[in-house]
Amino acid sequence: MVSSIEKGLPANESPSNALISLAPTAWSRADEQMRVAHIGTGSMFGVPILLKDNIETRDMPTTAGSLALVDNAPGRDAPLVARLREAGAVILGKTNLSEWANIRSSNSISGWSAVGGQTRNPYDPERTPCGSSAGSAVAVAIGLAPAAIGTETNGSIVCPASVNGVVGFKPTVGLVSRTHIVPISHSQDTAGPITTTVEDAAIVLTVIAGSDPLDPATVEADVRKVDYRAALDANSLHGTRIGVMRFLLANYSAETRAVFETNLQALRDAGAELVDITEGPDMRAISTAAFQVLMTELKVDLNAYLASTDPEQVPTRTLADVIAFNAAEPRETVLFGQELFLQAEATKGLDDPDYIEARATSLRMAGPEGIDRMMAQNRVVALIAPTTSRAWTNDPNDDDRSQGSSSSLAAVAGYPHLTVPMGFDRGMPVGISFIGGKWDDARILSLGFAYEQKTHARRPPTVP
Repeated sequence: MVSSIEKGLPANESPSNALISLAPTAWSRADEQMRVAHIGTGSMFGVPILLKDNIETRDMPTTAGSLALVDNAPGRDAPLVARLREAGAVILGKTNLSEWANIRSSNSISGWSAVGGQTRNPYDPERTPCGSSAGSAVAVAIGLAPAAIGTETNGSIVCPASVNGVVGFKPTVGLVSRTHIVPISHSQDTAGPITTTVEDAAIVLTVIAGSDPLDPATVEADVRKVDYRAALDANSLHGTRIGVMRFLLANYSAETRAVFETNLQALRDAGAELVDITEGPDMRAISTAAFQVLMTELKVDLNAYLASTDPEQVPTRTLADVIAFNAAEPRETVLFGQELFLQAEATKGLDDPDYIEARATSLRMAGPEGIDRMMAQNRVVALIAPTTSRAWTNDPNDDDRSQGSSSSLAAVAGYPHLTVPMGFDRGMPVGISFIGGKWDDARILSLGFAYEQKTHARRPPTVP
């Protein structure tokens, strides 16, 4: 196919609406460098890559999809972007996203932003691309670039990757720097790769992982990181005990459950020993505590980010300013409101005892008493479930709604989560999730790689 980048179209003329902006002169650099390199060689020299538009680059604005940040161009690269450039990657542009990474309203529309409009799922434009890294997943699915960077707080890499038929990897929180990325929560935020293969995700992760003195969560990253591509083993499933999170399955569509059962047999055929886990942690309690954490950290972290921007470019200096801006700007609230922003603004800061208790509770219940306990009690090294069911329709009044999700445990615990295409639900792609313990990134990628080599389930969309 000929991409909108190759045609020289403005980003908003792409039929998928996957892009927000293109880097100046990026395509001429990529065209020259791609003559001598490709992502499959193990080097990122000349490899074109796209970034979710909440990640700062020195040569493009960073909007988070909001008109309040449309002129936000402080002229600096996020550390993960600097790592990509040092590895020779060509930053092509920025991808559309769910505005403010889906945290403005519980009624927000996945893949929609006031700056970028509505990103379309390439398998069916009437169905959601999921969010918030919608543009990154769609861009990779339709071949605008071999890799993109998304960000996740809870599901924002793995859900769009799953419903757009690509690979998405959410690393252990603290493996990849979050500096100069528009934040939601320092407890849960991370960036990660979206690609068409697990091998490519491993290559990108090897480049972007590492410690950053400005992000205290990454203090162990240099010690923990490895060459993730070199660690891939096509035989890694053989003799490996894996836990099947049966306690989640009732929430998925019947079609996705059937596809998942077929893929369980593929895992057995590859030598895996599967263990059914019928009881899990209290997901409602985890979600309640984690929500309080997100609301409190959103106010604190976003205020700190806005204070670091240029006041001439970003007049909204606080979350309260953004709320006032949205209230006065009809284009922002034409489809949904900002009740989550209002809840966040009412929180009392990181010294609030209720916040401190909620953070300790959510981390404990999702991590040591959740993923860690399930793996230890069942003597398994990873957990699996469908990532989500088929993409739901964009019509809020349609009964075909979101069905099932495996993202919350790994998101709240800060543990690695990989989604790999496993098949189709009513013609829409669905993925299988591999989840592990903290710093188990290499093993989770390797297990997903072995599964991928066994099944080769991805089928790209038909794009005009």
